[in-house]
Amino acid sequence: MVDSGGMTTTTLADLRGDAGPSPSDQAATPSPPAPTGPVLDVVVPVYNEQTDLGPSVERLHAYLSRRFPYPFRITIADNASTDATPRVAERLVQRLDHVTYRRLEQKGRGRALATTWLASDAEVLAYMDVDLSTDLDALLPLVAPLISGHSHLAIGSRLARGARVVRGPKREAISRCYNLILKGTLAARFSDAQCGFKAIRADVARELVPLVQDTGWFFDTELLVLAERSGLRVHEVPVDWVDDPDSRVDIVATATADLKGVARLLRDLARGRIPTGEIRRRLVVDVRVGAAGGGPVAADAVPFAAQVGRFAAIGVASTLAYLLLYLGLRTGLSSQASNLVALAVTAVGNTAANRRFTFGVRGREGLGRHHLQGLAVFALGLGLTAGSLAALHRLAPDAARAVEVAVLVTANVAATVVRFVALRAWVFARHRAAPAPAPAANSLSALSTDSSNGALR
Repeated sequence: MVDSGGMTTTTLADLRGDAGPSPSDQAATPSPPAPTGPVLDVVVPVYNEQTDLGPSVERLHAYLSRRFPYPFRITIADNASTDATPRVAERLVQRLDHVTYRRLEQKGRGRALATTWLASDAEVLAYMDVDLSTDLDALLPLVAPLISGHSHLAIGSRLARGARVVRGPKREAISRCYNLILKGTLAARFSDAQCGFKAIRADVARELVPLVQDTGWFFDTELLVLAERSGLRVHEVPVDWVDDPDSRVDIVATATADLKGVARLLRDLARGRIPTGEIRRRLVVDVRVGAAGGGPVAADAVPFAAQVGRFAAIGVASTLAYLLLYLGLRTGLSSQASNLVALAVTAVGNTAANRRFTFGVRGREGLGRHHLQGLAVFALGLGLTAGSLAALHRLAPDAARAVEVAVLVTANVAATVVRFVALRAWVFARHRAAPAPAPAANSLSALSTDSSNGALR
């Protein structure tokens, strides 16, 4: 049927079988509330796809009906098609159960996904490109970790080990270069941002999707970066994928828009405009602290390898600043006094930089404690460097200035290692990534009761 807003939908009764709960539903106490919609809503975003839409949706519907073990819906999300796509979609809705159609009057795949996902009553939301380039046997492995509560998002990857891909060298090179750019600029850990085969839990979508600004092809990348920066778990599935030779994607325009999106996202993250900490607190719980009564703790989204790299870069900058200060102060102060002042000044800046960039901690919460603990770590470094100077002057009282500097550099290297271990294991330990626990109960317990009314396929 077609509602007043122009959206063609199947009814809830069509999706669930009968309207009333089964006796086992009524007897199960306590139990989670029964889901109001299907387990999975697969969105197929389209723009002027009058030729491919019919065969693709029929193939997808036949596969889900035969092979997918949970209630499903297919939603055709039409972003302002100007050909016969709407008429094709309406015929599909009339002929096939559990198929709906939503029309948007503005173009943009990201806009179509955001609008459709946020309006859905399903527990897990997915999308796939209309060409169905990805083998559909990857669909259940894609969504199973989301249904179980193990992961927050899931993506198909053409670049993961085990994937089998058929496409030209040009598109292969572009895809790999794009992902290298994401890893180098945004420290992305996911392997394939552009594969049109992704899924997200509905509760996670409600948190993340309103924060995504892009309405086009960069939507996927922005969503994944926000998820990782929020400490969410992204599950990857290697896929079998065959390139569509009739792809409508304008590679040059899309690449330009993507690079602009990367720059904007970098700027917004650097300025703290995206509340990743709030998302972490709502969706990710540190079970160790929670069990002790400490409540939820934000999990850090910066991986260990990135922490080491960022800490090293900050360490190099701090060491250079320290040496310049030491040499400047040494003209009027003793070596020990110069070392103390130079180390104290750079220690404050080092702690602030590592707090923000290495361990991803933002905001003023815990700022004073972090700096006090950082000063304690500074005392360890001071002991190493001061002890090294004292030993040098005892062994060689007339040591040249160059020898002093060499000894201090060596001592600072040792102090740097100690500082990293102390910062990671003590000062910012509560902000390290912790895996999100699976929910104590999920809707799967309610699904088993639906088999009597034909909802399970």
